[in-house]
Amino acid sequence: MAHTQSLLYSLYSLLLFFVCVEALKFDVEAFSKGDKKGQRCIRNFVSKDTLVVVTATIDGYKGDGMTLDMHIKDAVGNEYGKPKDVVGEKRMAFTSHADAFFDVCFENYFTGSKGVQHPTRHVELDIDIGADAKDWSAVQATEKLKPVETELRRIEEMVAEIVAEMDYLRTREQKLRDTNESTNTRVKWFAFATMGMLVALGVWQIVYLRAYFRSKHLI
Repeated sequence: MAHTQSLLYSLYSLLLFFVCVEALKFDVEAFSKGDKKGQRCIRNFVSKDTLVVVTATIDGYKGDGMTLDMHIKDAVGNEYGKPKDVVGEKRMAFTSHADAFFDVCFENYFTGSKGVQHPTRHVELDIDIGADAKDWSAVQATEKLKPVETELRRIEEMVAEIVAEMDYLRTREQKLRDTNESTNTRVKWFAFATMGMLVALGVWQIVYLRAYFRSKHLI
């Protein structure tokens, strides 16, 4: 048992180098509705068919003269939720439709005519992606796993996600390298063609000038 716990601690230490936990706290200032200054977005990358859980905790209360809206979307146009007038804890889960960046945006604007003494809303945002987004307590209860088995399952999925992300980055690097080599080849042949045209133009000018001077009996 002690050996197993030591192994788990070692694996956790290794994963800390690769796994980044998103936990942010910030204030969103209120502006007039439609003013983009009142919008603040947090961006993250997610692979296709990956579970994402967004948990936002917003202070204040409804009717305090401000309204804070959320909007979750990705860079290719997919919409994942747009709740209005969010107060307290708001939890949203979705599965990504593409390999793309997604934005969690907050827009705070004034409502009503009364003045607001502190025109800001405090937001605590937590974004869990992949294995971190799963409810492992439910998995343990459903599959009747031991705590150590549950932790090993979680670590296995996290390692699989890291390997998949590295494969994706390697594929991207190969595509960029192929594009770079193709561009270099095109530039090389364009340079050769340009030099050939210049040489041909120079030869034509020499021939033309010799013929012109001969016609004028200058040479």
